[in-house]
Parts: sequence; structure tokens; C-alpha cells
Amino acid sequence: MTEYTDHYGPEGLRTRGTVVMVPGRGETRAIYGRFGRRLAADAYRVRVIDAPDIDADDLTSSLRRLGALLAEAVEGAAAEDGVVRPVVLVGSDTGAAAVSALLSRTESSAAWWPEAVVLAGLPGHTATAVGTWDDELDVRTSCPAHRGTLTDDSQVRRGSLNDAVPTALLTAAYDSEVDIPALILVGDADPLADHDALTRTAKSLKRARLSAVRGAHHDVLNDLQHRSVAAETVTFLETLRNELVPVIAVESSAW
Repeated sequence: MTEYTDHYGPEGLRTRGTVVMVPGRGETRAIYGRFGRRLAADAYRVRVIDAPDIDADDLTSSLRRLGALLAEAVEGAAAEDGVVRPVVLVGSDTGAAAVSALLSRTESSAAWWPEAVVLAGLPGHTATAVGTWDDELDVRTSCPAHRGTLTDDSQVRRGSLNDAVPTALLTAAYDSEVDIPALILVGDADPLADHDALTRTAKSLKRARLSAVRGAHHDVLNDLQHRSVAAETVTFLETLRNELVPVIAVESSAW
């Protein structure tokens, strides 16, 4: 039986949507506890699944397994009267790459098909050696709390950022033409990111927004700027519910 980590909105509030979080290399579900709680506090139903197992020699089967897992996760998160929509998939690192690649290869008639996607920390094609655990922490984050969470979690696989990301997976992720709203998040201090490729991908999609987080590293959802990143994500979710029309428009500002 598949295990999940679930976060529920405040009692008495109507659920505003369903978010399924897909972790990346070496990460556990617990790593996204803070992020999940933040979104849940705004009345979104959040479910975190395990990081996908990607077989470079059989990408098709790997993505098929992820699709089955997402279907189970979405169905299992349903309320008494069904799945609360919009459904939004959030992926980080290889989780983001796998989600993007899967959407490019799946019919939109799938029961778990989302109304939108958030892609955070998409890795670039160029591999970067991260060295020791302290080096890996520096690549991931400058947030003391997140560094402690990573270090204290015995299930986090150290050295995982040294794992090569399959070229076919990245190609499918960056070349995806899926026609759903997408929020792409990248830290401007992320040494694993290919900023030019992200810009090209964002411009090629019909409804994409690329947001660079100043000073953030690879774990952009959990870095020092996590409050602002969670707020950007919630703003995206609320804009999605409003047919992509921003709820707030700045008419005048001195900063």
C-alpha cells in the first residue's frame, strides 16, 4: 500500500483545491512538511507522495508508474463529494522533471489530470558534482532550519544530487507543450539550473510564468525565502481559481 503525507486545511473552512507534491532526488516526504502546512493553512488539501524512481533505461515505464501513483494519490485525497478541484501538481528537482515529462506523454482525459502545475528547481542538462554533504547542503539551501531537517532525516539519501538525471527525461520536460497553466520557480543562485533553458521553455508554453527567487538555491521551495515562495504559490493557486486573472493589481507604487 502506498504511503502519503497529508496536510488538511483549518477545520470549518471549505477546501479550495487539491495539491499533490512530488519530491526530487534523495528527498523524503517529510522534507515538504513546512511547505505543505503553509498551503494547507490557506485551505488547500495537500498530499505529498514519494520521490519517483526513474529508470534511465526504461523512461516510459518509470513515467507510467508515476502516473499510476498520481492517480491513486488524487483519488485517495477526494472528499465525500469527490476530488476538490482545481488539482495542481507540484514537483521539485527530478520530481518536477518527471511531472513535466509525464504530462507531455499523457492524454488530458486521465482522471488525475491537473488544472495546473508548479515546477520548482528543474535541473539543467549539465551535471554538477556537489562533493561532500556540506557541499550538497550549500547547493540545496542557505536556510538553517531546512539544513537541519535534511541532516536530521536519516531517510534523506546523501550525495543524491550527484546522480545523473536521464537526458531523455530532461528533454521531455523542457520540450513539453502541455497546455495548462504552469508556474516555474527557480532560485537565481541555483548552480544546478539552466536559466536560459528555463526561459526558453517558459516562453514556448502558452500559459507559463517563470519566477526567479532572489538569493535562493536549488531547494527553492524550502530555502531561506520559503515564506515568499509559499506566498507566490498560493497567489498562483488563487489566480488559477480566478481564471488566471490576478486578484490584486498594483495601480501605483513607490517601490
